[in-house]
Amino acid sequence: MKFTTVFAVLAAAAASVAATPTTNAERLARGLPLLPPVRRGTPVAAARRSSPSGVSNSCNTGPVQCCNTVTTAANPLASLLMGLLGVVAPSNVLVGLTCSPLSVIGVGGSSCNQQPVCCTNNNFNGLIVIGCSPININL
Repeated sequence: MKFTTVFAVLAAAAASVAATPTTNAERLARGLPLLPPVRRGTPVAAARRSSPSGVSNSCNTGPVQCCNTVTTAANPLASLLMGLLGVVAPSNVLVGLTCSPLSVIGVGGSSCNQQPVCCTNNNFNGLIVIGCSPININL
C-alpha cells in the first residue's frame, strides 16, 4: 500500500510538471500570468553600431555632380563620347553627360536644375562621368 501511494504521488507530480505550459499562449489559455521576455543574442548596449553615412548632399566617391543628362552607356551619344575618349564600360552602367560639381548647398546660389548624381569616375572634366547613382538632395 505504501508503494502504491508513493507511486501515485510521484506520478501526479510528474504529470503536473509535464503539463506546465511553456509558451505565453498556453499560459494565457489557462489563465496564468505571462512569462517575462527571454533575452537572446547580444545585449543592445554591446551591439556593434555602424558609423553614420554622412550628410545627404555628399558622396563618398567625390563631389556631388549636377548632370544635364543621366543615361546608360548604351546611349548612342554616351557610347560615342566614351569611344572618342577611349573609355570602356558595360552597357548597363549609368553615365552622366555635361556635368559640373555641385558646391555647398545653399551657398552662392548653387543649384541643380537637372539630375544630381554621385559618380565613381570623373576624369574628363565633366564631359562624361561614369558609374553614376542618382541622389536626392532636396533642392
